Amino acid sequence: MIRQTDEPEQIGLSEEAIRSAGEILEEAVVRGELMGAALQVSRRGVALPTACFGRRTLAPAGSPVEPDTRFLVASITKPIVAAAVMLLVERGKVCLDDPVAELVPEFGQAGKEGVQVRHLLTHTSGLPDMLPQNLDLRAEHAPLDVFIQHICRAELLFDPGTRISYQSCGIAMLGEIVQRMEATPIRTFLKRSFFDVLGLVDTTLGSLKRNPRESDVKIRSGEYGGADAVSWNWNSDYWRGFGAPWGGLLTTTAEMTALCQAFLYEGSLNGFRILKPATVAAMTTDQTSAMPDLTRADILRQRWGLGWRLRDRMSSIFGDLTSDATFGHEGATGTVAWVDPETETTCVLFTNDPQGAASLRPRVGNAVAAAVM
Repeated sequence: MIRQTDEPEQIGLSEEAIRSAGEILEEAVVRGELMGAALQVSRRGVALPTACFGRRTLAPAGSPVEPDTRFLVASITKPIVAAAVMLLVERGKVCLDDPVAELVPEFGQAGKEGVQVRHLLTHTSGLPDMLPQNLDLRAEHAPLDVFIQHICRAELLFDPGTRISYQSCGIAMLGEIVQRMEATPIRTFLKRSFFDVLGLVDTTLGSLKRNPRESDVKIRSGEYGGADAVSWNWNSDYWRGFGAPWGGLLTTTAEMTALCQAFLYEGSLNGFRILKPATVAAMTTDQTSAMPDLTRADILRQRWGLGWRLRDRMSSIFGDLTSDATFGHEGATGTVAWVDPETETTCVLFTNDPQGAASLRPRVGNAVAAAVM
């Protein structure tokens, strides 16, 4: 699937700097600030072995994180679902300027008639991030189609194309567009179009049967309603099986590295193509800076391609030393994946500890970026 080497300097990475990245995570585990983590770095198409730290289960003496541990990666799901829509774009089935209501007619209410596919892909739709009823629906174990019904009835927070505001609801609608156009569940489309093509056997949108290699997520006291949320929080069978298009991907560091490398190398990995070069170029270049109705503050605060977040100087999600060409995404479960095309470097950091990961992701990113020789 991906080529590997045990020697960082063979791929132009400083062994000392890579060791430093691992020490940041190891020390956090020892101090009790991080439950578990897995880190994989690649350069020039060759990956270092996954470095593992801490435990993957909630019990104090729980099972250790291992290279094949599957993590719930949360919003790193979003650019993968965006890629599914972009596959329809390159096949001529969808255009970025198509009104969403032409593809999902019941969406065209409550002032949403002007929302285009482009707006969903760039977080400029005006949709809320989460539905006001999000937690209630999860507590009821509502299926995905009920969430879609509520999104179709939702009102916009602002006119499309006038602000950038992160919107999980918009990504949910991208998944629904794929399901309508292809008459197949989004999880099946992703498997058939991307995961199977690249030989990814541990990557799924949701998991109908819990895998013993899956990692728990450490949930802070009171998060998701505390003890009442056990049946629907990140660790529940309901949520793991739900397969949220905005946050339900389960995968390993190696398989996420393979996906990152496919985007780094114009949609192809080891001779297997998932997207055309023009599609990848559109997804990974700045789409928001040229939007005429966005404020300068919004443009400076966030740069978006189509589904992928781009490096900007107002945020250190990917660290402070990556190039301006860097693209990637983070996840609320404590994860991040980024690609720096200028140095041919990818970094996949999965943790199961959202609070612990918050300050560690940019520090690890800096160590990895500084490793490039």
